[in-house]
Amino acid sequence: MKELFQHSAMTDGITVRVAVNFLPEQSQPEADKWFWVYHIRIENASHERVQLMTRHWRITDGAGLVAHVDGDGVVGEQPVLRPGDSHDYVSGCPLDTPHGSMEGFYTFHREDGTPFEVRIPFFPLAAPATAG
Repeated sequence: MKELFQHSAMTDGITVRVAVNFLPEQSQPEADKWFWVYHIRIENASHERVQLMTRHWRITDGAGLVAHVDGDGVVGEQPVLRPGDSHDYVSGCPLDTPHGSMEGFYTFHREDGTPFEVRIPFFPLAAPATAG
């Protein structure tokens, strides 16, 4: 199963795994629009229940333009993960360049309400080479 995810990072017993794929059917290179879908799996190998509260993304395009995206939860959810639990979700990222990267962190709360950050690993966004 772990072979499906190309990138991973662990913080305080929480592992974030990422699989990313370019979607040519959602992209329009002639209009400078490229689109990737990413699948994230969050695994709780700690000994306590945690809840994902917020996300922070740093998205960099091929021209070096950086966008910071913050929000509550992931895809409308603030999942609770008990020890041994995992949570999967899928989302997407459009760019105006054929390559870029993403990285960031989630803010989780421990059972006692203490917040802590969990790193989302750096992963590249790269469209296949196109003719012309």
